[in-house]
Amino acid sequence: QVQLVESGGGLVQPGGSLRLSCVACGFTCENYWMRWDRQVPGKEREMVAGISRTSRSTPDLADVKGRFTISRDNANSTLFLQMNSLKPQDPAVYYCARVEPDSGRVDYWGQGIQVTVSS
Repeated sequence: QVQLVESGGGLVQPGGSLRLSCVACGFTCENYWMRWDRQVPGKEREMVAGISRTSRSTPDLADVKGRFTISRDNANSTLFLQMNSLKPQDPAVYYCARVEPDSGRVDYWGQGIQVTVSS
């Protein structure tokens, strides 16, 4: 059974940092591209950053370039998102996601974790 379990969210002041983690269970993590998505109420879920099986990263959201870094530890089946210089527009529910190899689409998301930026 595929499970993606996020942790590390919470409340941080503007300019602060958080590190999200996602433990993947039920499949061989190193065989899949992985990514982080986020969603705010009333808006569509958007891709924040993706990472290949060999840790080639592709930050797809222009607003997070230079601030967010995606990484992975295949040996421990864990995905990370280091978020620095957090801004008031970053609050959202952040989701860890697995990318299905043939379609390039997400086939599993985690339950999501809240990130709040407030002074």
